Amino acid sequence: MLKAVSIFAFLLMVLAIMWLFYLGALLSHSPFVIAAQVAAVVLMVWARITFGRRSFHAVANPTEGGLITSGPYRFIRHPIYTSACIFCWAGAVGNLSFTSAISCVLLFIGVLGRMLAEERLLVERYPAYRTYAARTKRMLPFIF
Repeated sequence: MLKAVSIFAFLLMVLAIMWLFYLGALLSHSPFVIAAQVAAVVLMVWARITFGRRSFHAVANPTEGGLITSGPYRFIRHPIYTSACIFCWAGAVGNLSFTSAISCVLLFIGVLGRMLAEERLLVERYPAYRTYAARTKRMLPFIF
């Protein structure tokens, strides 16, 4: 069941990003949006480098190699999802419309579904994940 939720959430994320792109709401000429999106890309690259080659999978399967708690994972549990949200939300704010806002809500629903599915699977695979999760926020340090 968790894998089905994960796949549905992933598809929802992809569709939301594609819809933002189709609307022309993913990018902006605003220097504030550009700065936020550059920061999001830097965070994503840092997370990918820290996590290594095993960092992408369409289904929320915990990978071999142990629990990663270094790099950006010291501060937030899901830096890649966080960076996707920052990138898309910044673009949508720079091109604010009802449909771009709905797209961002759908993106966040997909991200939340993926995070919750992955976390349940990670607890099963890596019991130390509970301790890590208790001290590290999902997306925003010290907040959420």
